[in-house]
Amino acid sequence: MVTTLRQEPLINNVAESRWAIAEDRVGTTQLESVQEPKYWHLKTVLSEALDSDFAVGEILPNERDLAARFGVARATLRQALEQLELEGRLQRRRGVGTTVAPPRVGVAVSTAQQDWTGGTGEAWQPADCTTGPAPAVVQALFDADTGDTVHRVRRIRVSHGQPLAAELLYVPASSVPALSAIDAPSGPARARSVLRELDRLGLNGQDRSVELGSARADDAKELDRLPGAPVLVVTTRYFAAGGTAAVSVATYRADTCRLTFGDSGALEIRHDDQERQAS
Repeated sequence: MVTTLRQEPLINNVAESRWAIAEDRVGTTQLESVQEPKYWHLKTVLSEALDSDFAVGEILPNERDLAARFGVARATLRQALEQLELEGRLQRRRGVGTTVAPPRVGVAVSTAQQDWTGGTGEAWQPADCTTGPAPAVVQALFDADTGDTVHRVRRIRVSHGQPLAAELLYVPASSVPALSAIDAPSGPARARSVLRELDRLGLNGQDRSVELGSARADDAKELDRLPGAPVLVVTTRYFAAGGTAAVSVATYRADTCRLTFGDSGALEIRHDDQERQAS
């Protein structure tokens, strides 16, 4: 005689009761009676539950279980979760699932001169450098055709071990004419050489724009995100001698970053109404 054992999901009893409280708040009848979209009302209820009942890093049940709990379609639940992710309340991590996000990190996008040399601490760190044409959307930001010789420097910004942003910096060969031909043709060493020459150029101004976007596959990998996750894209033009010397396209994590603008080059980190400065 063979006995078949049914394995129940291993859900913490405390977490189970907390989700039951949230489920009571939302209720199928309540969802059907509200005037706002169902996903928005569900998002509000879930947000309140995250505030009062859950700790940073806790893993949420899967979408199928959550949708069943609240009596909604998975598409409705997914909309609510995506909105919470966009607001920085949740994170979706490879191989882990959806977790409660820590408070957003305030990242100062300084108007001061860039630290191109890539020091220690919170600075941008050069990761790679290749040569080739700039994309059409970037080429349009330069004053003249840059041709096929554009140095594409990839840098990563990390704070306390967490990747915050990935950048592609486009530097035409004409902006760094003194770049040595005997340096490494690619890789971090070549990136540092391009950045040193750019630093010597003496940049005298910049302008930037910020827009909401979706993470491309390469950026998502660098930032430990899923492709298509919400990101903040900061495009900056750097000027020298009356022209555009370089263009940066930096992709910041929208779930953990809150961009601030000012003359300080510091990285501002806020947590529970307390803040500290890290240079």
